[in-house]
Amino acid sequence: MTDILFQPYTLNPTLTLKNRILMAPLTRCMADADLVPTQAMTEYYGRRAEAGLIISEATIIRADGQGYPNTPGLFTPEQIAGWRRVTDTVHANGGKMFAQLWHTGRVAHPHFYHGEHVLAPSAEAVEGSVPRMRELTYQVPKPVTKQEIEQLVADYAQAAANAIDAGFDGVEIHGANGYLIDQFLHHDSNKRTDQYGGSPENMARFALEVVDAVIDRIGNDRTALRVSPGAYFNMAADDRDRDVFDYLLPALEQRDLAFLHVGIFDDAMEFGYLGGRASSYIRSVYHNTLVGVGSYTAETGSEAITANKFDLLAIGRPFIANPDYVAKVKSKAPLVAYSDEMLTSLV
Repeated sequence: MTDILFQPYTLNPTLTLKNRILMAPLTRCMADADLVPTQAMTEYYGRRAEAGLIISEATIIRADGQGYPNTPGLFTPEQIAGWRRVTDTVHANGGKMFAQLWHTGRVAHPHFYHGEHVLAPSAEAVEGSVPRMRELTYQVPKPVTKQEIEQLVADYAQAAANAIDAGFDGVEIHGANGYLIDQFLHHDSNKRTDQYGGSPENMARFALEVVDAVIDRIGNDRTALRVSPGAYFNMAADDRDRDVFDYLLPALEQRDLAFLHVGIFDDAMEFGYLGGRASSYIRSVYHNTLVGVGSYTAETGSEAITANKFDLLAIGRPFIANPDYVAKVKSKAPLVAYSDEMLTSLV
């Protein structure tokens, strides 16, 4: 039974979702050369407005946050105008939409922004090369200074304000999956000995400063965050990471965010230092609205919500293959299977 997915859900006093199905953020690399959303992107999101909430593909807050080709931004007037066309279409079709705010940190590459440095908490590089552009190998990053951290915090807040100007209903700060904020939260990537490293409180400081700056700018009811307490992508695990999230998650609960989103590709993954699945660990520490994700079907997601494992279900690749995913689930129609060939076009 999937009936629970079609119950409305009050996200905040001014925003009630028409169902509990979210479209997960899906990097498509389809913006134009100036990182402006295209007409094809407008139509792509508009066709999926039956979701209770669409979370945009990861959208960079400034030029040096780019780590993949043709990922959209939210830092120029042209980009804001491009996203306004997207949100106007989604709203006209009855949908709601949050922007996911992103800086890739040590996964960025100067090729995209013609810069000198890659910024990260510490001079700890990731191995490998840029997806879709394998000729570009990752570089050893420059540890950010206190002044650079202050500017990053301000730029996240400005991107959030830009998102509201672009018509988004709120923002999800990307603090997961091995990108900049997540890099501060894990010992593999954070070797600092100043106020941003070492202890759980220090390692959580940057994430909380970004969250607080965004809240100050647009309000806590329009601010969400994605987190990955389990290190699994561009990040090596360290048992000490749990202490960081044991500190961070209660602090986030006090801020009464719109929601917290599990950052995981497959929620069947288990992490010894978390005592099991990432979603189960987060639920045990964080008791406000939680979005589950990671290889769930409508049926298994419904079961998880019924069992109070999380409150909302984000669906990823099936939404690529099925623009009418919500209608198909409701009518019990068969779904089109996802295939990697679908990544080359927006349908």
